[in-house]
Amino acid sequence: MDAQDKKIATDLSYEIIKEVSRAIRPYVGKPESGEKVKIGADGTPTSFIDIVAEEKVINILKNAPVLSYIVSEEIGELKLGKGTKRSISLTQELRRDDIEDEERPKFIFLVDPIDGTSNAIKEIPAYGISIAVASVPEGRIATLNDVELGFISNFGNGNFFEAEKGKGCWLNNEEVHPSNIVNFSDITLGGFTKSGTSTASQLVDNARRMRVLGSVVLEISYVASGRYDAFIDLRGSRIIDIAASKLILEEAGGIITDKYGEKLNNKLSIHEKTIVIAANNKILHKQMIDTLNDNQTDFIGKIGIVSRIDQDRPILFAAKIIDYLLTNGREVVIEKRLAKELQKIKEHPKLDKIIAKTKKNYPDLAPFLDDINFKIDYPQIECNIFDFDCDMAIVLGGDGTLLRAQSKMKPETPIFGVNMGTVGFLTEIEAADTFHALEEVLKGNYYKEKRSKLVVSHENHHYSAMNEVVIMTDKPAKMLHFEIQVDGEIIEEVRADGLIVSTPSGSTAYAMSAGGPIVDPKVGGFIIIPICPYKLGARPFIVSDNSEITVKLLKKGKTAVFVMDGQRNEEAEYEEEIKFKRSEKDVYLIRTSTKYFYKKVKDKLSEGGINKNRC
Repeated sequence: MDAQDKKIATDLSYEIIKEVSRAIRPYVGKPESGEKVKIGADGTPTSFIDIVAEEKVINILKNAPVLSYIVSEEIGELKLGKGTKRSISLTQELRRDDIEDEERPKFIFLVDPIDGTSNAIKEIPAYGISIAVASVPEGRIATLNDVELGFISNFGNGNFFEAEKGKGCWLNNEEVHPSNIVNFSDITLGGFTKSGTSTASQLVDNARRMRVLGSVVLEISYVASGRYDAFIDLRGSRIIDIAASKLILEEAGGIITDKYGEKLNNKLSIHEKTIVIAANNKILHKQMIDTLNDNQTDFIGKIGIVSRIDQDRPILFAAKIIDYLLTNGREVVIEKRLAKELQKIKEHPKLDKIIAKTKKNYPDLAPFLDDINFKIDYPQIECNIFDFDCDMAIVLGGDGTLLRAQSKMKPETPIFGVNMGTVGFLTEIEAADTFHALEEVLKGNYYKEKRSKLVVSHENHHYSAMNEVVIMTDKPAKMLHFEIQVDGEIIEEVRADGLIVSTPSGSTAYAMSAGGPIVDPKVGGFIIIPICPYKLGARPFIVSDNSEITVKLLKKGKTAVFVMDGQRNEEAEYEEEIKFKRSEKDVYLIRTSTKYFYKKVKDKLSEGGINKNRC
């Protein structure tokens, strides 16, 4: 958008704001103005006063000398200008390559004609208009990054905010900036929470003041000007509401992200929504993100190391990590088995050849295997894995190594997985990215992802599993007959080669190979999957993780083996019951990116070798 286009867009926005203010004035404070006349394009009820405001916006852009797209709360997505008005799908329109230059719009207007409609009807002075103007990209969908101008006018008190990308933010023609408050106990917090969100309660309870004005666009702008220090909307704000206020806040020097601290770059659409976390500065913002994700990222001072020991590569890499951590002033303990192998390789007469061969076979790791410091007394820092008492455990290996380690360590020990297996759904990063990720973790730039576990009960014995429990015959090529109950209700009787009861974490392991669904780890459920069932109607179930699952063996004379995470085998006889419940203890995985799960699924499943993730 060049200077001339910006002037055209700005003049149109000024005209819209002036005319909408005049048009709605007779209706402010009138209860009849709040009469619901229809459901808007965004799915929310539309009041009469909203229609008055939006019609003024549409008429101005329809009669403008330039073509524009508009995304507006009530009417949806239109193409306007030069006397025309046509309904469109913005995403489809932007992907077209057959639009002549003279028919190509110059701007995308995102407009909420009245934000705070209820306030306007009751004449509470916190209602206004929001206008964001984006450039029109070629050959791709438009996103929040394309917004270059933002205008917000509070019709209740006359305040006028505007911002230009890269140039700054002004309130009533004076440049503004956020506050510099960093302590929760001192902040003024605005926003909307969701019922049952305990972490949001921590923010509200600790804030000095809480404000709920009923206007997202104004309240985010108040963070930009220092009237608020922070704002949250855990319900999810519409993109048309935040497009202008996001630019205003960022140009003032504040921060606005999603719940996980990721920058907002949603597509411009009437249907798009996002959770919003806005703050005056990075320090307060990080505290909010940590609190909302139940992630008090304590200083990591003592670190345990666990590794697979059947290859030279992870052993050498463990030596490099140990040296790195010690150099960075961290206390390190290592599993006894690993200490033994490290001492053995350290004293090996052909150590140089072992390193050279490993570098040749794994060129991506070659830079990290130079100058390994073996002048460390490994037995001096060894420890039984059951006795690990550390702030974090680094596990080198595949998912099988991680599952073994978590089953032996204290449940509260967060795990940072380095993939040195075949696939590695549970591990955090690939080996080559380890030291960059560790640098961020040691700075406190991480979060803890909670994963549920199963408690398995059989004949007064109790076991646990993080991924899955597989029940199968102890004799090859023989079927078992199962009765499956959920909270005492029989949901299925099935003859099959076996049965899997899986957590969401295990949905990408054996459960997936057996035809089960891939389940987001945030879902509170368990998956029940028959393995090669005899009847065609037998399908996987997903049940609440608040339920108790009971599996009974019905075939007389048949013995079954049930296997927890591929680590431990137990036997069950005819008519014996195996019960499954959610464990009171969760597993915590250290993550450095919130885009972990779906990206991992996409990347790993495109590699092939799916069934090998149990190494």
